[in-house]
Amino acid sequence: MQTYLVGGAVRDKLLGLETKDRDWVVVGAAPQEMLDLGYQQVGQDFPVFLDPDSHDEYALARTERKTGPGYKGFAVNSSPEVTLEEDLLRRDLTINAIAMDETGSLIDPFGGQCDIESRVLRHVSGAFVEDPLRVLRVARFAARFAHLGFRVANETRDLMRSICHSGELDYLVPERIWKELELALTSQTPSVFIEVLRECDALEAILPEVNNLFGVPLPEEYHPEIDTGLHILRRLKQARKLSDDSAILYATLVHDVGKGLTEPGQWPSHIGHESAGLGLLNQIESRLRVPKEHAQLSRLVCEHHTKLHRVRELKPATVLNLLESLDAFRRPERLDKFLLTCEADARGRTGLETRDYPQNAYLKTLLLSARAIDSRAVLAASRAEPKAAIYEARLSTITKTIESLKHDQ
Repeated sequence: MQTYLVGGAVRDKLLGLETKDRDWVVVGAAPQEMLDLGYQQVGQDFPVFLDPDSHDEYALARTERKTGPGYKGFAVNSSPEVTLEEDLLRRDLTINAIAMDETGSLIDPFGGQCDIESRVLRHVSGAFVEDPLRVLRVARFAARFAHLGFRVANETRDLMRSICHSGELDYLVPERIWKELELALTSQTPSVFIEVLRECDALEAILPEVNNLFGVPLPEEYHPEIDTGLHILRRLKQARKLSDDSAILYATLVHDVGKGLTEPGQWPSHIGHESAGLGLLNQIESRLRVPKEHAQLSRLVCEHHTKLHRVRELKPATVLNLLESLDAFRRPERLDKFLLTCEADARGRTGLETRDYPQNAYLKTLLLSARAIDSRAVLAASRAEPKAAIYEARLSTITKTIESLKHDQ
């Protein structure tokens, strides 16, 4: 029985990165031996055990043989006869197929160290095509390590494209797709995830609503980058600079999908894209089972982001209605996420990446003024219904604050 550190922990150590999780592979052991040593079995599809003290995962060395469609269509062999090299052979990328023994020596049968030095994401073997989830995983690793100079090998991208054309992506369950998407959005460079998926024709299968935005023009006076798809990539970069909140990044990615419904004869204008996008967001939410918080924020940004961009032009009543639509009086933390998403949208334009976005401070000032009213005094002095009385008091305060801000300019 021999134990080896494998996968991401070894890769990150070689890259000089901190790693939180450590995974181990055990060669020459049977499940009962692990249980006798006090390990707790947690794996259902194949034998994985938890160390009772460190809680590290220990998996028996295994091989996998394709038996059906999708990422679950595999027969697993985890007998004690499976070798370390056979276990490493089933892994996705060479940089993830390096092991370290108890003395610190590396076992690298597939050239992972060389690919780390060359900054290349390369598949281990032709069996790569047997698991469609690897298309998303490789795109995610590309996004995670893009800042270090990593790129997807051409031959690996070709295999990813062949997986997409085979229809295997259709067998991925929503939860696995969402998990990869969420991890990618919070990676160092989420825009690379979208770019890689598009290059291998996976974006059309996973997020057709986003894929359809590439090639759709925008008004050049507002968007020097012109293309809606390029605007998405740029604003993702800006959003990631502002936050690592996956709800903000998801809303940044999808809130303009309504522009994909604009008739070409109306280009580059996209009147009504806000309301048009809500139906498409519903499609995405149903298909990927998007979490409630992410879905709600993306809908708010989709419907109201253009109002914030021109908030100084809005009438006081429109401002108050916007604040109420955002539930800003009860949920200021969600307002903050809305504001950051809109700021990333405004900065995701060529040459405007560092421009100030005073709209956020302006709307917050109006919110603070409206929240400062004395509700008890308002209700005591009014004969109107409580909700109407509070609304009128807030509207009056916002009106005065807007006039004051105009005077101070």
